[in-house]
Amino acid sequence: MSAVDTRVAPGRTATQERPRKPAHAARTVLWVVVVAVVVAAFWSVDISWDALWGMPGKLWHYLGLMFLPPAWSQLPEALSATMLSVAMAWFGTALGIVISFPLSLLATRGLAPVGVRWPLRAVFALLRAVPEVVIAVLMLSVTGLTAFTGALAIAIGSIGTLGKWGYEAFEAVDGGATEAATAAGASRAQVMRWGVWPNAQPEVLAFWLYRFEISVRASAILGLIGAGGIGKMLVDNIQFRVWDVVGVLMLVVVVVTMLIDQVSGTVRHRIITGRWELPVVTALRRRSARAARREASPSVLEDDVRSGGPGAVG
Repeated sequence: MSAVDTRVAPGRTATQERPRKPAHAARTVLWVVVVAVVVAAFWSVDISWDALWGMPGKLWHYLGLMFLPPAWSQLPEALSATMLSVAMAWFGTALGIVISFPLSLLATRGLAPVGVRWPLRAVFALLRAVPEVVIAVLMLSVTGLTAFTGALAIAIGSIGTLGKWGYEAFEAVDGGATEAATAAGASRAQVMRWGVWPNAQPEVLAFWLYRFEISVRASAILGLIGAGGIGKMLVDNIQFRVWDVVGVLMLVVVVVTMLIDQVSGTVRHRIITGRWELPVVTALRRRSARAARREASPSVLEDDVRSGGPGAVG
């Protein structure tokens, strides 16, 4: 049995035998390019530093015009316009769900052939690439400046987003159920109904509700181009400098959006976990649990030291 020669060759030290640190030339070049793009974008923007430093004072001035006090007499009209925006978002999201759901099934790997999947995924990517505002502007010549235009723009944008979320959720389903349904002689439609949908249902329903929350915000933005709702009322009052009415509109938008987020989050929490709980309550419970663990950690460490456990110092 021969021994392994571990001697260092003459003229060479053990330090010289260490492997060289790998060069990251590509990473360095990438960082240089990113920094150059950021600097170029910064200098290409015409920034007035005097106006930037004076912005806090101007902002405080306009906040005083809007909220000290707001025009509470316009509250009923503001609520009516907000409900129109919510209805626009609801109709657009529902229409997007109806169209995107079967298409997302056809775009799922294992449920449809490649010739059907990839064209549908390309359509989803194309629809996601175009903002709802651009879609609404393109549709103005056909439908006019109405709330229906905004709802259709939200529906088209929802098809791209919900289609992608849908086929990703379906592909993440455990293959055991689909294999069992196929082995039992189920057709492709039956495999979708009994093998895929029951497992993906909570996640897909949560996606639908989350998309409705996004659509509510999008409906307010669409109103800025004349599609109706709270956005149109907001831009009209800003143009005429009626700041106290703008203050009421801002308050209504914030409060209604937060309420919808909480209600939608509660329903999503119920679908996923099976329990009714407000998102605010969930966040407070998690924060209190983390604080309790931080407070309990020193005592746990002292107990370990006294008992010779893992926290003891040898």
